Amino acid sequence: MKSRLLEFENRINYHFKDRELLERALTHSSYIKEHALCKTESNERLEFLGDSVLSYITSGYLYSEELYRRCPESGEGKLTKLRAAVVCEEALAKQAKQIEIGEYMLMGNGEEKQGGRQRVSIMADAVEALIGAIYLDGGYDAARDVFLMLSSDMIEDAIKGRLMKDYKSSLQERVQAVGGGQLIYRVNREEGPDHSKTFYMDLFLGDRLIGTGSGRNKKQAEQQAAKEAIERGLHNVL
Repeated sequence: MKSRLLEFENRINYHFKDRELLERALTHSSYIKEHALCKTESNERLEFLGDSVLSYITSGYLYSEELYRRCPESGEGKLTKLRAAVVCEEALAKQAKQIEIGEYMLMGNGEEKQGGRQRVSIMADAVEALIGAIYLDGGYDAARDVFLMLSSDMIEDAIKGRLMKDYKSSLQERVQAVGGGQLIYRVNREEGPDHSKTFYMDLFLGDRLIGTGSGRNKKQAEQQAAKEAIERGLHNVL
């Protein structure tokens, strides 16, 4: 295990003073359930911390003087959308794949057999837990350096507008343009603990199901459902 942790540390270019924090960040709750004698806890509390740290890091970076010089017109609304694009579940999962975090996680056999090592929500949660662990181990600057290393290209894309896609508004405009009826978003189900829920959303056009999506909050799930509807093509939707 120590050699694998060292290998992972090399991937993220950060070496922990307290490796137990890293081990915890890489431990999924399913592993704890299957190993009652395991001494470490799952990554859920670190994930909770990491969520706040990521928001703080991203907000600070987007508010920086460097970005202000490049985008002086960026008001609160645009900055909020930029931040959401960079720390949404889909974006965090892409960062997780860069460092292959799923391959280093401790995970229950049942979850692994169901594709847990590639599951978007688990990967996103693991990145949050990792950032939370680095924050506790090395402070804000260390957490910031690692996150910006992982997300620099994504942040650049967001600034240039390549990530800021409001699928809901786009779909609404297309439907209205052809008089296609009313879009209705309905929560299908919720999964996970209160601090780390995944919402599953169904999107209807009238009484017809045209898209489904999931996300860490209802807004993300709605966006993903709208994205799926758009990708199906309006000729299949209307």
